[in-house]
Amino acid sequence: MAEWLADGLFCFLAVILAAQGLQATHMDSVVAAVPTSQVVIPAVGFAALMSLLFSVFGMYRSSAVSVGLPALIGRAFLAVLVGSAIAYFALDAEGFGGRAWALVFQAMLFMLLGLVVVRLVFHFVRRAVVGAPKVLIVGVGAEAISVAADLAVPGRAQRRLMGYYPAGNEENVPADARVFPRHMSLAEVVRTHEIDEVVVAVREQRGGGVPMDELLACRLQGTPVLDLAGFYERTKGQVPTESLKASWLVYGHGFVQGPVRTAAKRAFDVVCSSLLLALASPVMLLTAVLIKLDSHGPVIYRQERVGLRGRPFMCLKFRSMCTDAEKDGVARWASKNDARVTRVGAFIRKCRIDELPQLISVLKGEMSLVGPRPERPSFVAQLREQIPFYDIRHSVKPGVTGWAQVRYSYGASIEDARRKHEYDLYYVKNNSLFLDLLVLIETVSVVLFREGAQ
Repeated sequence: MAEWLADGLFCFLAVILAAQGLQATHMDSVVAAVPTSQVVIPAVGFAALMSLLFSVFGMYRSSAVSVGLPALIGRAFLAVLVGSAIAYFALDAEGFGGRAWALVFQAMLFMLLGLVVVRLVFHFVRRAVVGAPKVLIVGVGAEAISVAADLAVPGRAQRRLMGYYPAGNEENVPADARVFPRHMSLAEVVRTHEIDEVVVAVREQRGGGVPMDELLACRLQGTPVLDLAGFYERTKGQVPTESLKASWLVYGHGFVQGPVRTAAKRAFDVVCSSLLLALASPVMLLTAVLIKLDSHGPVIYRQERVGLRGRPFMCLKFRSMCTDAEKDGVARWASKNDARVTRVGAFIRKCRIDELPQLISVLKGEMSLVGPRPERPSFVAQLREQIPFYDIRHSVKPGVTGWAQVRYSYGASIEDARRKHEYDLYYVKNNSLFLDLLVLIETVSVVLFREGAQ
């Protein structure tokens, strides 16, 4: 968020500086000087445009979908190209005429300089001034080792692991781990080593192994204490089912589906799906023609899925498989390079065009733009038996896209369904219009760069 705001500010200043630069150079009559007072509103629009484009092109995405430096530079370059074209035509339409190209060119130069400065400053502040938060893990078992591995991954979850504090008779202590002795109180360890965060990585906390009084002392002295569910929710945007307890769901915050939120989400769905249908209608018409030419069978594929409160509905998609894909009547997981997929189907699945008919289901109220992806009844019955709290996903409408789709890579197995469910739990718990907008923006990045899941 801080980088996003800083980039927006630099984009605004870039236009102002470009206008002042044109005034200072005494341009000729063809490209006359641009008064600074005339570019304040265009500067605000330019900042909003570039911030949106940077978000859409995935420059602010977390390490959930890791991209290298060359890819990040490439995305920034694409954003600049698109932003330059839009800004030029917008300024030209506003009557800037021959001055538009000079203003846009100089603004882009200042903006690129600002982007470099912003990232260098943030890098320096994080490494030299703030540093990674210091974390103490309570526990030395398998869960603690898993948390330590996640802490080492660059991105939102990155922390500086200071060591482990034993809890109970745990085994499998890491050979190279720094384990503090039990004769030191937990509060003393936190004070001495200036710990910023305590993570309780113990699945079973009953029986006196976890020092609850000492954890309370840490909280009272201002150090946050997180359990496994809270840690993964904050750092990775998911709720792990292995450590999840019903009491956490009942007494914790979130999972709010009030009438105001429901009405706002419905209005958002109707407006956005109507607009998207209007914009996508030429693509949908062309897709229908190509499907008919490519293979025999219907254009639209109807399949029963489980929706809000477990009620079934017919999910609409452009047909991407041959008509006898399940001629034996047995439901199968879709997979990468599925032999049942047609030539046109392979393309529309990669571009997510096959999902566009679901916008009709959004208008009908059977689906939402954002939510957990709906599954088939046979799969739901299977997953309900193997994944804890699976039915929680049915407390909201299923979505055309979702938090799991932009955070987890393609998968077609029970284990993949379990991991996706952890992201769906996070969405259900924290759902809001802001989160919906974030998912929609990141969906564009997923489609453009073929990230995430199908």
